[in-house]
Amino acid sequence: MTLPATQKVASASEISESPDIIQYTDAETPQITGPHDIIVKNKYAGVNFIEAYFRKGIYPTQFPLIFGKEASGVVAAVGDEVSQYKVGDKVAYMGQKAYAQYTKLSDSSIHIVKLADDATDEQMRLWAAALLQGLTTIALALESYAVKRGDHVLVWAAAGGVGQILTKYVSHLGAHVIAVASSDEKLAIAKDLGAEFLIRTDEDVAAKVKEYTNNKGVEAVYDSIGKDTFDTSLQSLARKGTFVSYGNASGPVPPLSISILAAKNAKICRPTLYGYIATPEEWKSLTDTLTKSLDSGLFQIKYTTYPLSEYRQATTDLEARRTTGKLILEIPQ
Repeated sequence: MTLPATQKVASASEISESPDIIQYTDAETPQITGPHDIIVKNKYAGVNFIEAYFRKGIYPTQFPLIFGKEASGVVAAVGDEVSQYKVGDKVAYMGQKAYAQYTKLSDSSIHIVKLADDATDEQMRLWAAALLQGLTTIALALESYAVKRGDHVLVWAAAGGVGQILTKYVSHLGAHVIAVASSDEKLAIAKDLGAEFLIRTDEDVAAKVKEYTNNKGVEAVYDSIGKDTFDTSLQSLARKGTFVSYGNASGPVPPLSISILAAKNAKICRPTLYGYIATPEEWKSLTDTLTKSLDSGLFQIKYTTYPLSEYRQATTDLEARRTTGKLILEIPQ
């Protein structure tokens, strides 16, 4: 297959707090230059908050930047020594520069899932929506803090992308989920997913947690908000509780003194997904669990689709917390 010389991408040329810097523009199409190269023609890509962290300079990256960490698509070209993939294979992957019509990968990457040859368009959408956030959920609930039946667990942003899957999964594991969200409508979503207790962000979250747990506190907090919710999350912990801080939606948590954990013998964890999928064995274990969760219907991912040309609007909506569930981008073919 001859690949086009140029392609459409969503990109930014410099650091900016504002999504207005994002451009839908032309860029050079990646080509096969080595024997182990794979070119994927993307169909759908997942929108994640981490892209905003790169754009804002919270996480280091190089500019100009083509956004995107996950997508599903069809293999369009392979290098001469690629054996495990062929042109026409349907795949989902985690990588770089996914908000583009074409993305180059290497056959040495462990972060590729080969989908069934007869995978439908809807299944391709589902994998783009579920891959990163589904794996994050599984890692949070089994690794960052191993949820046990009967635990009380506090989930922030419970109607968000990870929040919805996490609420469902933690409930499935037998824990009592205390869901926090910004509106009654979002809390209703969390309740439908299994949350037993509901708190709006304009309420006294720590006081409500004590009320719901008979003053004990929660065994674990999953906090994706960061700076604005750190103190409340810490106050909500039970003795020997675990604080899992996995996002910075309101900004990074400021430096802290480790002695603040002493009052409750608390533990704190700041995980990243890639730290849990660093080996082929880890990747297979988590993706096998994700596949089973999708096939069984346990993970019923709710998503909203934007065209790639509207990524700026998608992240504007996401950063303003106007969305629920997962956002995905449809890539022009």
